[in-house]
Amino acid sequence: MDKYIFPAIFEPGDEHGYCITFPDLPGIVTSGETIEQSLAMAKEALELHLYGMEEDDEGIPEPTSPSQIAVPKGGFVNLIEVWMPPVRDEMANRAVKKTLTIPQWLNDLAERRKINYSHLLQEALKHHLGVYKPPYIKKSK
Repeated sequence: MDKYIFPAIFEPGDEHGYCITFPDLPGIVTSGETIEQSLAMAKEALELHLYGMEEDDEGIPEPTSPSQIAVPKGGFVNLIEVWMPPVRDEMANRAVKKTLTIPQWLNDLAERRKINYSHLLQEALKHHLGVYKPPYIKKSK
């Protein structure tokens, strides 16, 4: 599914700000100092959590109707909507650190010529694999 809408509970913090939880997704807890920041944090937390669930082939539950959620005193429920295609694209393009081993003489020569290892390796892998734009690839188990 590409679009999800889940209810979030916003509870006032001890001094200021909000603690945000999702009744249907107990693994998510985030917070924000202001309403605007809290909404942004809730959206980001929901995106990352759902992305992880998709990657792990976990079933994503149906959201509970906001009218069925018990809200603590001073709190409120807000629906948080996420659109997953850009999240998947961003995660597929995030940098992954790799360690490599090359002979010292080759390293010395490359450093003298100011070679950017990351760029060179990316270009070589794309050429070797015959891919020139990033496809969405679900990680293998």
